[in-house]
Amino acid sequence: MLMTAADYRDSLRRYAPRVFVDGRRVESVADDPALAPGVNAIGVTYDLAQEAEHRPLMLATQHSSGQTVNRMIHVDGTSQDLLYKLEAVRLVCRAAGCAQRYLSHDGLSAIFQATRRVDDDKGTEYHARFLDYLHRIQDEDLTLGVAMTDAKGDRSKRPHLQANPDVYVHVVERRADGIVLSGSKAIVTGAPYVHEFLVMPCRTMGEEDKDFAVCCAVPLDAEGLTIVARPAGRPGENAAKFSATYGQSTGVLLFDRVFVPWDRVFLSGEWEHSGFLTTSYAAHHRHSCIGARAGFGDLLIGAGALMIEANGLDADRHDHVRDAMVELIKIVEGFFACGVAASVYGVADPAGAMQPDPVFANVGKLLLATQIYDMHRLAHTVSGGLIVSLPGPDEDHNPETRADLAAVLAGRPDVPASARLEVARLMEDLTASYQGGWYSVISLHGGGSPEAMKREIWRNYPVGDRAETVAALLDRGVASVAARVRDKQPGRCCVTGCQVPEPTPAAAAE
Repeated sequence: MLMTAADYRDSLRRYAPRVFVDGRRVESVADDPALAPGVNAIGVTYDLAQEAEHRPLMLATQHSSGQTVNRMIHVDGTSQDLLYKLEAVRLVCRAAGCAQRYLSHDGLSAIFQATRRVDDDKGTEYHARFLDYLHRIQDEDLTLGVAMTDAKGDRSKRPHLQANPDVYVHVVERRADGIVLSGSKAIVTGAPYVHEFLVMPCRTMGEEDKDFAVCCAVPLDAEGLTIVARPAGRPGENAAKFSATYGQSTGVLLFDRVFVPWDRVFLSGEWEHSGFLTTSYAAHHRHSCIGARAGFGDLLIGAGALMIEANGLDADRHDHVRDAMVELIKIVEGFFACGVAASVYGVADPAGAMQPDPVFANVGKLLLATQIYDMHRLAHTVSGGLIVSLPGPDEDHNPETRADLAAVLAGRPDVPASARLEVARLMEDLTASYQGGWYSVISLHGGGSPEAMKREIWRNYPVGDRAETVAALLDRGVASVAARVRDKQPGRCCVTGCQVPEPTPAAAAE
């Protein structure tokens, strides 16, 4: 059953989680104004899937069941699936800034791969158990949060050496009917308004850390689970032209002897496989982040174009604004191209999933993480200082000031001051407000720090092959190694073949 945004909101009312925001208990996560922008943002992923022009991107056929499902909870089976997922994430984030639900896809995909690997190695039955869970989530069209990042405590110490073991989620009891968890997960995206959490390890565990090597699914309102979160976006602020409607809450999950039945457990002590689960998730999530930040980049490019126009400038005639816009476009489409390459050169997993090429996925994420501040700078360059110096929106309705302000704050004669101020406040919200700073930080650290991406690039890139190529060239001459150079290149093009998603009518008109 595919839900609408209204259905999704109604479904949240069936849960009774223990959630705190700004020091108060939230009675209904579906109806609390502080969380409304986050609920709205995830709602976009539901409603776009209902629109005919977006269905090719937003819907997919799950290869393990044959069912049509929302792409945000689909496990990719081909390179084309990866391309469509990338475009779908860009679409939903162009609409909502950060639609959050794509993390459900990333977590499900990694667990799909990892459970098959654990079964093959240990003779467990995790994969079949997970398939049952996956198909139920898809049938009910639910949204999942990824509870991966532990609080970690003293970063110099392994989990089992922490003075307080609860800085990591860990198994405190194994029973005949399931496991019991205690500990904490930090920085959980959309925590107050998802249906369930995928609890996953955040690092490679050693044998001494086996109690921390746990992966399972926990409902939003599980007994013993407390969620301490921040508001989503900037709810209720008149100046927040975007983030009063769309935003994201993050939360800390506190587990106090939370019971998880065995049918929801997908890793429990098999520490040797924690590293694969973590890096597999990282590849999927960083690939998704590329699409997400490209969607955000679309907002900056569009707002910048409107701001230039409202200021009375013409990018065709004024080189400085044209050059800034081209630089912004180059950054956005440059890292997005890495996402396309990661899709086209996707790696088929033995479980039947398609994983993004890890080098291109990590290069793309590293580019966006380090260039998000340049994106903001370029948006500021084309917008001018008005975006942070104009009076607050209440003055637009003040009878003593509004006429004078309208007269002096207009730019082009055919663009009213109200329109110029509207787009200026939108640009401020996206780049120069608390929300703008938030976009910067989640771009830099979301999905792992730049250092984590550098490690993955170095670990996966065929540096040795490149060294051998040059050594052979020096030893034997260029002609004698020509064939060998071709043989040493990664497999190109993709094995499965792929089709570039057709732009939707709405996208083509933008």
